[in-house]
Amino acid sequence: MDIQMALFQIVVLIFSAVVHEVSHGFVANALGDPTAKNMGRLTLNPLKHLEWFGSFLLPLLMYFGTAGRFMFGWAKPVPYNPSNLKDPRWDSAYIACAGPLANFSIAIVFGLLLRFVPFSENTAFVLLPELFTVIVFINILLGVFNLVPIPPLDGSKVLFAFLGNEQEGVVRFLEQNGLMLLLLFMFFGFGLIMPIIDFLFSVITGFRL
Repeated sequence: MDIQMALFQIVVLIFSAVVHEVSHGFVANALGDPTAKNMGRLTLNPLKHLEWFGSFLLPLLMYFGTAGRFMFGWAKPVPYNPSNLKDPRWDSAYIACAGPLANFSIAIVFGLLLRFVPFSENTAFVLLPELFTVIVFINILLGVFNLVPIPPLDGSKVLFAFLGNEQEGVVRFLEQNGLMLLLLFMFFGFGLIMPIIDFLFSVITGFRL
């Protein structure tokens, strides 16, 4: 069952990451930038979005490295061209927000099903609560993590929109050191967002992890 659950979690992670990236592309296209559309990335076909390390190897390593307690990964980012946008500063923030909002929407749908549908009354659906719990948790995790204001995460685009030109030095520092800061956060700061994830999970589903 551990292998089956690991595979299910990877599938959920892949499709959730794909929906996340496609949402970026759809909003960019709606705001005037057809880059993702022209590259054939406005599709839910996972083959257009996956990469071996972030979509397969890393999730497996994290799942078995944490004895099934944690899994994370990503899909290839959907590109956009800020020069095609009417207001690159704020439109970039809107595009960035689309991915996490898509993940939160998925979490809300399956979380409300968990909360209000009496699956336990039908033995044919006895596994659904466990599976839906995985879907809700992974999507909340993706949504919250991507809103962390460290490049290249989506939260950095939102932060930069608020900082504007006045804090150009801060923006430049974060862009130049984003990868190092992100690695430090993943190893030493991830616990800072876990209470947020737990809180959102309990609010949506009505029970704690």
